[in-house]
Amino acid sequence: MEKQSELKVAIVAELLTKMGGAERVVEQIYKIFPQADIFTLLYNEKECGEIFPEHKVKTSFLQKYINFGIPKQFLISQFPQAIESFNFDEYDLVISSSSAFAHGIITATNVFHLSYIHAPMRYAWDYTHQYQKEKLTSWKKILTPFLWSTLKNLRIWDYCARDRADVICANSKTTARRIEKFWRKDSIVLYPPVNTKRFNKKLENNSFDTNLKNNFYCIVSMIEPFKNIKLAVQAFQNMPDKKLIIIGDGSQKTELEKLSQNNKNIIFLGRQPDSVVTQHMQNCKAFIFPGLEDFGITPVEANACEKPVIFYNKGGVTETILDTEKEQTGIKFEEQTPEFLQKAVEKLEKNYKNIISNNELFKTQSEKFSEEAFEKNLKNILTQNGIIV
Repeated sequence: MEKQSELKVAIVAELLTKMGGAERVVEQIYKIFPQADIFTLLYNEKECGEIFPEHKVKTSFLQKYINFGIPKQFLISQFPQAIESFNFDEYDLVISSSSAFAHGIITATNVFHLSYIHAPMRYAWDYTHQYQKEKLTSWKKILTPFLWSTLKNLRIWDYCARDRADVICANSKTTARRIEKFWRKDSIVLYPPVNTKRFNKKLENNSFDTNLKNNFYCIVSMIEPFKNIKLAVQAFQNMPDKKLIIIGDGSQKTELEKLSQNNKNIIFLGRQPDSVVTQHMQNCKAFIFPGLEDFGITPVEANACEKPVIFYNKGGVTETILDTEKEQTGIKFEEQTPEFLQKAVEKLEKNYKNIISNNELFKTQSEKFSEEAFEKNLKNILTQNGIIV
């Protein structure tokens, strides 16, 4: 196989319509292979064009429907056909970044396909019943038969598509277990890249409110039901002397703002630029991570700021945040209830000085998941499979 400069590389992202965790992974892969072409089902230049320029992006036939204003939710049943329509015959290496569909691309025998799995299709597998509960409310319940039929077909396609990659990488041990359960496939754990340097370097001209500094708890997240931000809101309603600042936007934001409208200690800032996010993470007392995720980038970012994380003790965060007798970069809680989260906050308050005293531990732990570590590990996997980079 040719060296990297001679490799014809393609990167496949399911959607490039907004910048989230999966898109940041694609961004880092693109930095490693800047000569690559980028394929995606749907593309929003306004949201992603600065990082993924339009002339480098090849979209599917579904793009025209989005341009006409049709919501992408109505196109999901067509995603398998659309992802299979891409032709990679002229490429040597294809890297797909998949949360549901990108792993299903079809490549020739002489094209090496590495698929990076953020999660097997959650709403088709272990999240099916919760998905129905959240999406089919009130009159929408009449759509239940259609939803079940669609999900059944997606499960069949997903299981068939699992064999198409030459190598499967999982973004955590948690995801690797889900891949084994639903796909009956082995995978290599490759933790996603976290821009730890952004948080290690203090922002110049830091004008952060001195009254707030180290005096509030912070959440940075999409505000969606599966993120379980409501749990944190309910817990801090019971702790009026402790301030919670929530950065992010989503479908549940209005509901939670209304729920906490009489709680002056709970503040919603909405979506903010990276500079504001960084300032708040560097100046908070601790970071709150109440959800269950396959990896979770923000807890690592908080540790890079030398800030402890209060986290639900399941999912990928258990692989990144330490809470043992000898090493501690956070405080875990065992049940997703306001009471358990509140007890974790109280435990942190009692042990705070001891926890934050070991600055070097926070640094070394977060650097395990840095962009540099990701690039090194990805290249090692490719080299082991005969791709010289």
